[in-house]
Amino acid sequence: MITSVSLNPSIDRVLTVESFMPGGLNRVVAKSDVAAGKGVNVALTVSGLGLDSECIGFMYQDGGPLFEKRLMMNSTPYDFIWCGGSVRMNIKVFDRSTGVITELNESGMNVDEASLSKMVDMVVGHAENSDYLILSGSVPPGCPQDFYKTLINAVEGLGCRCVLDADGERLKYGLEARPFMIKPNRYELETMMGARLESIPALKKAALGFIDKGVEVVAVSLGAGGALITNGDETLFAPRMNIEVKGTVGAGDAMVAGLAAGFMAEHDLEQAFRMGVACASTRCVTEGYRTIDKTVYKAFMEMVKIERV
Repeated sequence: MITSVSLNPSIDRVLTVESFMPGGLNRVVAKSDVAAGKGVNVALTVSGLGLDSECIGFMYQDGGPLFEKRLMMNSTPYDFIWCGGSVRMNIKVFDRSTGVITELNESGMNVDEASLSKMVDMVVGHAENSDYLILSGSVPPGCPQDFYKTLINAVEGLGCRCVLDADGERLKYGLEARPFMIKPNRYELETMMGARLESIPALKKAALGFIDKGVEVVAVSLGAGGALITNGDETLFAPRMNIEVKGTVGAGDAMVAGLAAGFMAEHDLEQAFRMGVACASTRCVTEGYRTIDKTVYKAFMEMVKIERV
């Protein structure tokens, strides 16, 4: 079982315009509202691979049914701590002429200490029956920046491996609890290192620094530059696949899902990495927020090229 924690779910409102003009009038030609957020994306991707997955986290009365519907339609169990108020709205303006997306993300509703305490108990309860616990994304106002560290420490000794996909202070504090794996992107890794990382050797060196701090696996998503992974004993690089990219939203979440699925199946680093890259690539060729196509995923598994660096 892979349990994905969604502390700050979002409704992604995608507004499509022919040509985005900052400061000007932009007429919307299409609109869609989708139940999303990194934790939700991971859970749905794992389910799409045909594996046992569940989504737990905070949810809000206004907007919550949209999440229940999407998760149920994709056969993904869920367990929420329900709060008053509304699910935050993330506006994504898609420019058809350039393919560029401009994002405006809300922070979310404030959570209190009682709700945070309930969340710790919920996570521990689900971790007892899980192989992997995925902790990803932002946290709502009122939630301490070290809350991922709190959750990782809370499940210690339960036999559940923790995967952390966060940035900034959340990643900094989370590292202190020594999660099994982290998955920063290039920007997040550069921010942590305080320097530009423009070569594969530089990225490898930076990633190995986290292995020295107790993390077992470091995977780095590089966007159009491919991806890199290391466990200290070996470091692998996968160049970008030659595919027609239809969107990149959720690609990093798909990589996390594929990697976790690979490790849960007890595959070696190379095979798990292949699954993660194939999953992310499948997400990139999938229009909108549709579930990934397993047929495409299996084809991409054969196409992924991996180099030892």
